[in-house]
Amino acid sequence: MPATLHNMPDDFAPQPSFMPPSPPPPPPPAGGYGAGPYNNAAGQYPPAYRPGPRTNRSPWFYVLTIGGSFAAVCLVFACMFWFMFRSIKGTESSGLGIGGTDSIAVIDIEGVILSPETVNSQLRKFGDDSSVKAIILHINSPGGGAAASQEIYHEVLRVREEKHKKIVASVESVGASGAYYIASACDRIYANQASVVGSIGVIMEWMNYGDLLKWTKLKNVTITAGELKDAGDPSRDLTPKEQAYFQSLVDNMYLQFVHDVATGRHTSDDKIKSLATGQVWTGQQSLPLGLIDKIGGFRTALLDTARQVGISGEPTIVRPAKNKRGLFSILADNGEDIFPNPGQMLNRAPGFYFMWK
Repeated sequence: MPATLHNMPDDFAPQPSFMPPSPPPPPPPAGGYGAGPYNNAAGQYPPAYRPGPRTNRSPWFYVLTIGGSFAAVCLVFACMFWFMFRSIKGTESSGLGIGGTDSIAVIDIEGVILSPETVNSQLRKFGDDSSVKAIILHINSPGGGAAASQEIYHEVLRVREEKHKKIVASVESVGASGAYYIASACDRIYANQASVVGSIGVIMEWMNYGDLLKWTKLKNVTITAGELKDAGDPSRDLTPKEQAYFQSLVDNMYLQFVHDVATGRHTSDDKIKSLATGQVWTGQQSLPLGLIDKIGGFRTALLDTARQVGISGEPTIVRPAKNKRGLFSILADNGEDIFPNPGQMLNRAPGFYFMWK
């Protein structure tokens, strides 16, 4: 009887069929599966990219965020109003020192002198102040406009004569030309040994841009009535007659300069004219020439002046407030001080200067 399946030896038992391993799934397309770039085929995030649990922020977070933003905006507006206030406040006087009624006012004359307005207003203010016993002009300037320097010169003389105030000049580094013109109106002039003083003379200058017009193929058109009306036209050279005309103006201003310095220094025109070559001297050289009265810095001028007006001990110093320009005034000027208009270069008329260059 043939053997049944159950009686078959173990070697003939059915063996499990061989199944090759299934290939790995293809990589996801560039756009990914499902709703996002990191979803798998089932539309689920892989564990590495699964977003964390959503947290609920405290109400205080929103209160602090909104409150902080509001505070920042308020701070910005407060700064703007503060700058506006400072710009409007302008030239209010600084403090009158610490106690005491007898004081010495100090007016700084720095840089190129273009306008007499600020210095003259300060002279008038301190001249009218009975607590101010003397005024020191602290000078560090190469000079400037002829008329501006002359106006300050005459205001110094007026305050000295009408208000009976002693006015002293203290030259720091430079007190030349128009600045020396002003100093000569004072009672005394102090200068350091290495200070630069003098430069008595007049200079007239302007910019000639005629070659620039030729290069750009532009022409200047002028219609005048009067032979010398357009003398000094910066688009062309001077004619011989115009040269003589301007030289006569410069010579006249030069004689005014010499005479006014001689008057202020209590000497003759001829003596000053011999020194009026436009050159400068050091303080050490200028003392024997009679251009200054004493070698010394600001401290020396201050203590000497205090003793002369009867102030004992350390004098109280009064200074005018500096005119600091605020944000409001800068913006009101259309930003011309920040971004100068190039067209101003072509709008320069001939100018006369008491200035050392």
